Amino acid sequence: MGNSRNITDSASSLSTPLTTRSIVLSLLLGSHPPVMPVSAVVEFCGLFDVAPGTVRTALSRMVDRGELTTDDASYSLSGRLLTRQREQDTGRRRAPAEWDGEWHVVIVTAERRTTTERRDFRARAIGSRLGELRPDIWMRPANIGIPNLPDCLVTRGPLTGADEQSIVGQLWDLEQIDRQSRLRRTDLDRAAEQLERDPGGLATAFDALALALRHLRTEPQLPTALHPATAGDELRARYDDVERRFRHELQVFLRG
Repeated sequence: MGNSRNITDSASSLSTPLTTRSIVLSLLLGSHPPVMPVSAVVEFCGLFDVAPGTVRTALSRMVDRGELTTDDASYSLSGRLLTRQREQDTGRRRAPAEWDGEWHVVIVTAERRTTTERRDFRARAIGSRLGELRPDIWMRPANIGIPNLPDCLVTRGPLTGADEQSIVGQLWDLEQIDRQSRLRRTDLDRAAEQLERDPGGLATAFDALALALRHLRTEPQLPTALHPATAGDELRARYDDVERRFRHELQVFLRG
């Protein structure tokens, strides 16, 4: 049986350069509603030494690609990125503690798909916290809901003839996922300390929050019966604390 082990390990580093597009997307993905005046976007990107002209060029290209919409005074997320924000918002919430033992099983029924369609479906499935058991068969415990996915047969019920812990191990590398949760929390701890010393540490906090949110978007939110570790929930709690401080300092920065 194949499996995609949906979360990769990476170094705990806040020094990876961000593209202008990544900065803009992360800023809007973390905003509710995901709308921001162009002046605020330009000013914020200046924290990363991005020139105003570069920001405006990136914004125009993102509008052309359908990632953003604009009314000339502000920019908003659109299309697939609104789905991504919902996936991220779901990742910030704790999964229900109770589980009735049932599973979601998703079988792709489309006979022919382009490479782009396959890539888009995979991103959507992983963002829905499904794990790939083998090509075109995805599943997860039904302690959380899953969205409607195109060209799929979806069933829900208990597993028979299989060891559930073994299945979980084929779908996700839980040790690696927990390690990532702890690394991302360490990043947030450092960023929070910097914000306490220097409210100007917005860029570091922004980077740490973006990395944490990217991880939480795909962290599988398994029921306690299958994964009793608390690293993910500890990261969620720390994320909320640092994000509140970041938003406060961001408003102060933009008003100043």
